[in-house]
Amino acid sequence: MSTDADPVLDELSNLVFEMTRRLRDDFNESAAELSLPPTQALALVYLSAPAPMRELADRLSCEPSNVTAIVDGLESRGLVTRQPDPSDRRVKHVTLTGEGERHRAELGSRNRAKVAAVFNLSAPDRSQLRDLLSRALDDSS
Repeated sequence: MSTDADPVLDELSNLVFEMTRRLRDDFNESAAELSLPPTQALALVYLSAPAPMRELADRLSCEPSNVTAIVDGLESRGLVTRQPDPSDRRVKHVTLTGEGERHRAELGSRNRAKVAAVFNLSAPDRSQLRDLLSRALDDSS
């Protein structure tokens, strides 16, 4: 593999990092509009179904002890509950409440509007960009 400078690769890298920053900032703005810290908002996004706390920690890329504080915050707002696993009572599953489901849906709706503005391309161009990014990710694994 060549380590020579490739200006196109450098530009691609910069563009992807800038797009990631913009998407993250827009997501955080959507979360703030709902008075949610970003990590709590991400937890809501990942809770499409009840999940063990350890799994949620993995999805959030944080230590299990940190996810406890995140879930505490969501629980204090009435957005999630903790339920013991029927087969292992040491394991707690985090489950969205009805209010948590509403917050999750509203967060998704607000964020989709922001994402649509960021990817303000024709439908064929969006599909092509998706396919190229998907192929690049598949090829790099």
